[in-house]
Amino acid sequence: MDRLDAMKVFVAALDEGSLAGASRKTGRSAAAVSRAVAYLEAHVGVPLLHRTTRSLKLSEAGERYAAACRKVLADLEEADRNAAGERSVPRGTLTITSTMFVGVEILRPIVDAFMDDYPTVNVRLYLLERPVNLIDEGMDLALRVTPLADSTLVAHRIGESRRVLVASPRYLATHPRIKEPADLGKHQIIAMAHLGQDSWTFPPLDGSSVPRSVPFTPRLVVNNVRGAIASAVDGHGVTRLLAYHVAPEIKQGLLQIVLPDAEPAPLPVNIVTPYGRLAVPKVRAFVDFAVPRLRARFAALAKEAETPPDKPILPRRGRMSAG
Repeated sequence: MDRLDAMKVFVAALDEGSLAGASRKTGRSAAAVSRAVAYLEAHVGVPLLHRTTRSLKLSEAGERYAAACRKVLADLEEADRNAAGERSVPRGTLTITSTMFVGVEILRPIVDAFMDDYPTVNVRLYLLERPVNLIDEGMDLALRVTPLADSTLVAHRIGESRRVLVASPRYLATHPRIKEPADLGKHQIIAMAHLGQDSWTFPPLDGSSVPRSVPFTPRLVVNNVRGAIASAVDGHGVTRLLAYHVAPEIKQGLLQIVLPDAEPAPLPVNIVTPYGRLAVPKVRAFVDFAVPRLRARFAALAKEAETPPDKPILPRRGRMSAG
């Protein structure tokens, strides 16, 4: 069996979520799909998939091998296009990654508009709450809100985002005043699972170079931005999020910023690509299309987060947030 062909079947199974889905996508029998995966597992000498009747789950070795397969197939696709003289035409499959909130609320509408303008480009948008090595996992682009340390990537600056403490007007009116970070120890804390579950760091005091760390025991820990926002709006505590997460709630008066003078430095927002990928037409086309739109969107959200309402709106009990 041809190994490249087996890799295509393997990746199709992952993309479709099942061997049956890979069978439909590739036009092969279920037995042929199973043989292709078994061939790769025999070739590498370790199991790549954990199979159930309804789903597939990659083994630890399978995760590494799947990333390598995607890169090999992407490079092969690009080589074919180059040989055919199609470098100037955006086409093929573009792979983009970001975190869930940014991907759904900010990036996804731009991706949809891009596909309308470029019907020969398909997009795979991976929304992941973990670090992604673009080269190892065969990704073309990422939208990142974090300082960049990877010198193998080219960054296209979008803007920056503040890290803000927020609570509802109702909560702030019925709890002790927060005049400095140390006061947070007297308050109910809503913590994000990946943004500090037991302490938050603040800039040093004047005359010191040591950042202040404020420990706490959270009343609630969530791993979803929407969940943290909903609990804060309903008056259940103080949370720290990025300004664009809560810009609409701040503009409407549902949340208020606490301790704005003690905020950490804003985080940079960038579209990043591996070196050399900008020479690929589909990547260049997306960067040219998306960067000005992302800059405008993040600038608008930053302005919303700075606009105090004329009259705070107190949330009703039992208010639910979508998402």
